[in-house]
Amino acid sequence: MANALVSIQIIPKLENGGDTYPLVDEAIKIIAESGLSYEVHPLETTMEGDLSQIMQMIEKMNKRMIELGSISIISQVKIVYKPTGITMGTLTEKYR
Repeated sequence: MANALVSIQIIPKLENGGDTYPLVDEAIKIIAESGLSYEVHPLETTMEGDLSQIMQMIEKMNKRMIELGSISIISQVKIVYKPTGITMGTLTEKYR
């Protein structure tokens, strides 16, 4: 059961100021390969799962950005933690 919703906007910085979209695509690939439920939005991606697992994935995403040539990364993260369980649908069902 998911106990957290976490949204992340990852902003890698390249030394030459190049296109960072391929790096963002790689970060989303890490999320997709995790098996967690997620939604990609224009400015952030929201994941649904266990908080500790998601936090480890965020660390993995940041390390991957460095491997791909980023000199620094800003990760803007929003967390909803509810030990009794939460889903993306729980927060958005009245709007659908």
